[in-house]
Amino acid sequence: MTTNVHQTNDGPSNGGNKAGGPADANPVAKDAVTVVDPRLLVRQEGFKGYLTEFGRKMRSGELGVVPVIVGIAIIWAVFQWKDSAFLSPKNLSDLSILLGGTGMISVGIVFVLLLGEIDLSVGSVSGLAAATLAVLNVNHGVPEGIAVIAALASGAALGAVHGFFFAKIGVPAFVVTLAGLLAWNGLMLQVLGTTGTISIADDSFVRDLTAHYFSQLIAAYGVAALATAAFFLVQFLDSRRRKAVGIPSRPLSEILVRTAVLAVILFTAAWRLNQYKGLPLALVIFVAVLVILDFVVRRTSYGRKVIALGGSVEAARRAGINVVAIRISVYSLAGLMAATGGIMIASRIGSASQQAGTGNLLMEAIAAAVIGGTSLFGGRGSVWSALLGMLVIGSISSGMNLLGVANSVQYMITGGVLLAAVVIDSVSRRTQRTAGRG
Repeated sequence: MTTNVHQTNDGPSNGGNKAGGPADANPVAKDAVTVVDPRLLVRQEGFKGYLTEFGRKMRSGELGVVPVIVGIAIIWAVFQWKDSAFLSPKNLSDLSILLGGTGMISVGIVFVLLLGEIDLSVGSVSGLAAATLAVLNVNHGVPEGIAVIAALASGAALGAVHGFFFAKIGVPAFVVTLAGLLAWNGLMLQVLGTTGTISIADDSFVRDLTAHYFSQLIAAYGVAALATAAFFLVQFLDSRRRKAVGIPSRPLSEILVRTAVLAVILFTAAWRLNQYKGLPLALVIFVAVLVILDFVVRRTSYGRKVIALGGSVEAARRAGINVVAIRISVYSLAGLMAATGGIMIASRIGSASQQAGTGNLLMEAIAAAVIGGTSLFGGRGSVWSALLGMLVIGSISSGMNLLGVANSVQYMITGGVLLAAVVIDSVSRRTQRTAGRG
């Protein structure tokens, strides 16, 4: 019987192979880093374990959200230095509402990127959904609720069409969704007709999606307290469940630290929002969608299948995963989220027009997912990437507008940030392969 040989940066441990076999019976990459469950490491070493685990991740290329968090901090510091109005309650409130529309579309892109694919049609799908809603409700008198459901259903159906041609027929996703970008944009123009723009009533439910604020102080603070308590409870129960079956779990001290950090962020945000009009309904909806879909990705078999497909299609197929069904469902979900984003954008600007879904909307949605940390190579990412990426893009746009910088410069800067995110992702993957983790 042999014991495990732990590999480090310096090679095999001094313990060798007690059975007398070769110490390098299971050779790994030269610069391989010991894989230690972070929960076990922290439990054994305390605060030192945090630093050790952080250093291991940095050396092996597991950067996580560190680059984007650092980027947001730098962007906010620079713009606040240039214009003190940047972090004002009003500007932050406007930024939180801006996140909703494009952010919803970006969430759908995250799922597609997890497959290692792309969807170029989401901008046109969002515009067509907004046009469908406006025409049904305003022009034909269909009740708002039914019009919203019809718009969402149209987005999901169009996404399923893309998924069918890609997964079942075998047409490359790039070609299918490029065709969708053109076709659905044309259909949107046909649906809108000669009027071109259809205004949405100010007192409508759709307008309230982005115009309504929970002005009571208790609303923002209550949501912050509820989110903090829920986070602690989930982490605590997960730790207890892992401990019960004898596998490494996070110590209570770590859970308390994580909860405290989250509480500071949430209550600070609530305090700033309450200094303006209160908690925006649009922000509540967006975060609620993120929480639900994050649960789907991390806690359900469906989410694990999506990530497995992004890692290796052939391995997923051999494991019994229905590749065609998962792919179609992901593109349908992307279409649904694009339609949701289209409705949120129409709510914010108060109309559906021929410009809906055009311009740089598609590029911003894709850029947000990538900048936020979702890999273009598939199999790695989080729905929270949409929030982080939109914070980067939205902050750049907001700060540039305050400073009076031209749109052309904004596009160039956003493009540079996107390129930097992809470079970091590529270098990170190469580093992980070198360290024996890729």
